[in-house]
Formats: sequence, structure tokens, C-alpha cells
Amino acid sequence: MGKILGIVNQKGGVGKTTTAINLAACLALEGLKVLLVDCDPQANCSSGLGFQRDDNRHSIYDVLMGEAPAEQVILPTEIDLLSLLPGSKNLTGANIELAGAEDRAIRLRMALEPIQDGYDLVILDCPPALDLLTLNVLAAADTLIVPMQAEYFALEGISELISTLERVRAAFNPTLTIEGVLLTMYDDRTNLAQQVTETLREYFKERLFRTVIPRNVRLAEAPSHGKPVALYDARSRGTEAYFELAGEFLARNGIEPPSRKGRIAGEPEVVARKFLRS
Repeated sequence: MGKILGIVNQKGGVGKTTTAINLAACLALEGLKVLLVDCDPQANCSSGLGFQRDDNRHSIYDVLMGEAPAEQVILPTEIDLLSLLPGSKNLTGANIELAGAEDRAIRLRMALEPIQDGYDLVILDCPPALDLLTLNVLAAADTLIVPMQAEYFALEGISELISTLERVRAAFNPTLTIEGVLLTMYDDRTNLAQQVTETLREYFKERLFRTVIPRNVRLAEAPSHGKPVALYDARSRGTEAYFELAGEFLARNGIEPPSRKGRIAGEPEVVARKFLRS
């Protein structure tokens, strides 16, 4: 059964969607079969993979409402092993429409169960809020990556998130764990970034990823072209960082990716060419 990984932080602008898109892409380029689920009403994961807003297209909203099964909504992407369950602005209404349902917190988990075995990994991108959609992500996920910037307010937000996780474990998902905390938009030239990093390392220890995601122009540009950064600029610092993160994630989970057989070290574009959809 494929592992379900949530990309979660109630704070906006910390790189959740950037991480969801690019980690999913790099893992797929490494040879894993990956499903990316866009649970954010802004649907930036969908547009970041080249799918512009289409109100007539089925989305995860229809799946959560029971109007379409997940397998009929999934879309192929430019990367052969990466599929997308698209988001929609209609998800904004899901918080209200599901409020009275007894199974409101586990709709996503139930929707993914029939298709989970078909993927090595399912990655869930959630909105920047602790709402019903995020609760569904927490109830469905096996483990979480928490992207955050190295700044003071991020430390305040992480304590609130951990408190929420404890309540979700007690009520819906007792095996939920934090895979790791990921520093994003990182600038190691500032004293604050170094201080926050040390504080996080003391608290999270090995759960703080060694990989850090730098501020990078190519990472910012790639979504406007509807591509993950690995396809937009295979040699950028952003591409290198997300391949490094993918490698660290795989090592933590004891997974040897198919692409490593015969791979040329330091040549991510070799991997990209191999797994692009023809």
C-alpha cells in the first residue's frame, strides 16, 4: 500500500505547494509512481503542473462530495510516473458543506483507499489554514513534512501545529507522525536563519531535514510555465535541492529508487529525460 505524505503548515507563504510539486516530481523522476493531490482551493498545485482553472473539470471537490470516484478524476502529467488529482475553487465550499457530515474528517481517507495500492507514494498539498480540508489531510496521512521559513513567527506557528496533531492523533489517526521539518526559502547569510535552525535542531533533532531549500529564482519562475523546476531548469539550485530532499526522504524510508541503477551522479537532467511522458 502506498504511503500517504501530507505537506502541512497552517502558515501561508512557506513553500508548501512548491515542495509538494517539486518533491512529487523528483520522486517520480527517480522512478516512483506518485499521485499528487491538490487539496487547496487556490489549486496552485494544479496550475503549477500546467492545468489551468477549468470549472467543468472534475476535481478533488467532487471526490470529497461523493460525486465522482478518485480514479475517474486523476490526470496524467508531463512526467510519466506522476499523476494529479486536481484542486478547485469549489473546495472553499467544502468546509461548509461537509460541516454536518458524520464522516467529515475522514472523507479524503476513504476516497484514497481504493486507489492507494496503485501508487508508491501519495502526496497531499493542503491549504494554509487549520480548517476541515487540512483536518482531512491530517486524518488521511501516514506522515507529514512541515515546510517552514527560518524566522521567529514560524516557531510560534509550529507549536500550534503540533498541538493540533496531538488532537488529530487522539480522535482520528493514532499513527500519524512527522516525517520531518523542512527549511525553505533559506538564506544562511543571516544570523536569524542560523539561530532558528539551531532552535529547530535542538527540538526536532533528526526530524529536521539536512536538506534546505534555498531562495531561488528558477523555483519562483517554474509555476508560471506550468512545470516543476526539474523540467524548467534541470541544473538550477532549486532542482538540486529538491533532488537532494527526495534522496533524503527515500533514505529515511529505506527505498532504493529504480533510477539509481546506472544513474550518473550529479546529472538530474539524465533522470528527467528518462521518465518524461512521450
